Amino acid sequence: MTTLRPLSLMVNGETLTCFAEPRETLADLLRRGLELTGTHTGCEMGVCGACLVMLDGAPVHACLLFAVQAEGSAIETIEGLTAKTAIADLQCAFHDRNALQCGFCTPGMLVTAQALLARNPQPSRAEIRDALSGNYCRCTGYEAIVDAIETVARRRAAGEVAAAFAEEPA
Repeated sequence: MTTLRPLSLMVNGETLTCFAEPRETLADLLRRGLELTGTHTGCEMGVCGACLVMLDGAPVHACLLFAVQAEGSAIETIEGLTAKTAIADLQCAFHDRNALQCGFCTPGMLVTAQALLARNPQPSRAEIRDALSGNYCRCTGYEAIVDAIETVARRRAAGEVAAAFAEEPA
């Protein structure tokens, strides 16, 4: 017999009450319970970074956190970051630099990049690589990802608006 526990969470700006089993991970709750499938489960050991979400403003591995541990927290998934256009410039730069291929790791990479640029608006390439060390990608070779993040940091420092990068070319 499973015992579901009620949880109160703020997910992507919306206050929700949902139910989770005591040992259900936050990643599983987001994917199965809330149908936010941008949070991927890969290694389920906190190594690959595919499950990264923002929890109270900090990136966390949702596969390592029980959903009940997030009670009362604010969670932002890749869907939430996309909906509020917070990462529009990153998404465009990833596309322009071909920094995504299969796409499995991309949500975690974008969460990492956004968190890095929030705490360090002008990171060096070495700092970008260090930040990405918790994200595993089998397709791109990382250089394009580092290039994309570096481009966005430079553009943001120049005051260019993120929405400008999401527009289609004329």
